[in-house]
Amino acid sequence: MVGNAEHPFSGYKRAELIGDAVLTAILVVLEVASSLGMLVFVLLHSGKGGGLSDLMGGSVGSAAAGSTVAEQNLDRITIVLACIFAFSAVALGLRL
Repeated sequence: MVGNAEHPFSGYKRAELIGDAVLTAILVVLEVASSLGMLVFVLLHSGKGGGLSDLMGGSVGSAAAGSTVAEQNLDRITIVLACIFAFSAVALGLRL
């Protein structure tokens, strides 16, 4: 290197690279955790004849009463996980 030229990875540039790597790692962890969570919660949903309500013994009155509280909470958790998954997928796509 000639004269007083700085090293390409010195000072704030090194901190910026480390910050980028940390942010990417956090996004990857969010992506994996939300995808595994969605896998579990989607499998817990009731299909044509079962799911979480039948597992807990709530199949007697659930057809007449609509969704149970457990199924509503399961829906909410799944929607939140889907939003986290979509956000992290878009953020990773923009970063990489």
